[in-house]
Amino acid sequence: MKNYLNFESEIKDLESEIEKLKDPYNQSGLSEVDTNKISETQKELDEKLNSIYSNLDPWQTTLVARHEDRPKSKYFIENLFEDFIPLSGDRNYGEDQSVLTGFAKFKNQSVLVIGQEKGDDLDSRIQRNFGMMRPEGYRKTIRLMELANKFNIPIISFIDTPGAYPGVGAEERGQAEAIAKSIECCMNLKVPTIAIIIGEGGSGGAIALASSNRVLMLENAIYSVISPEGCATILWRDPKRMLDAAKAMKLSAKDLLELKIIDEIISEPVGGAHRDKNIMLKNIRESISKNLELFQTMSSTEIFNDRKNKFLKIGRNQGFISDNENLISLKEEKNKFIEIIKSKKVLHYGIISIFVLTFLLIYFL
Repeated sequence: MKNYLNFESEIKDLESEIEKLKDPYNQSGLSEVDTNKISETQKELDEKLNSIYSNLDPWQTTLVARHEDRPKSKYFIENLFEDFIPLSGDRNYGEDQSVLTGFAKFKNQSVLVIGQEKGDDLDSRIQRNFGMMRPEGYRKTIRLMELANKFNIPIISFIDTPGAYPGVGAEERGQAEAIAKSIECCMNLKVPTIAIIIGEGGSGGAIALASSNRVLMLENAIYSVISPEGCATILWRDPKRMLDAAKAMKLSAKDLLELKIIDEIISEPVGGAHRDKNIMLKNIRESISKNLELFQTMSSTEIFNDRKNKFLKIGRNQGFISDNENLISLKEEKNKFIEIIKSKKVLHYGIISIFVLTFLLIYFL
């Protein structure tokens, strides 16, 4: 059974009509399949899909990113990689099933694969904690990322989470510290790292694994510091204003590419990734291949500096630093205000002003 979003009612009606036309036995009596009518309806459906999905607002994009049928990390791991060997446990507390990790082969190259997994049905979603990682999950990924770094193995992460798990137990076991350590580990790696946001990229739960050399994003995915509902609740005390929040947060792939927070948008089939998973696999496979090739001629130091520069450049396009290409060592930039303050003329006037004020205070007091 297909699941439809609230703005897809017309699409649902057209697809239902096509199904009835393809199966004349559901109608009264037997009849021949009307292929012309099917073709006309299919053409109308394609036009409607193009019309709707070419004009999605940020909140509708959020709903598509959360779609129940959207392919999850487990699907991509099973179909993009060979000889996947899952590894479990953080060697400290236990196993976190909201994240899949292990070594695999991608076009005969060894890679470490990390995937935040939400689950496909109610039972698996509960088991996977809806993709919300606990501290042991982050510590497991840290352990394996350090192992991959030791043996010079690239790391590929699939990001799909509403955020890190906010439960009491997780906080007691050091959730914030685990996220911070994961970000630190990602930034210190000397191997190529690629993060692909396939659905929701929520808050620190996502950035803990997305601090990568290349951050790729599916066309209808989202990446934000908080959910639109949470933002609306904090700013306006009204969770129903999620559309306003979604617009203000710039959480869509197009906005984030313009802000240079992500590096590439991976196109989806019209209607979302769930409508043609084979095309989605093909697009992601090509993108991973292309990005891995970029690092083949780079040394470990160059890979590290590439990642460091990438994050240091975010938000500096309109800043005071003129050389945005090389920010490995940040230096204090001189500006006119400081130069004026340090000039002798201002210094003289300042000393005179202090003497005058001191004299007046002594005289009147």
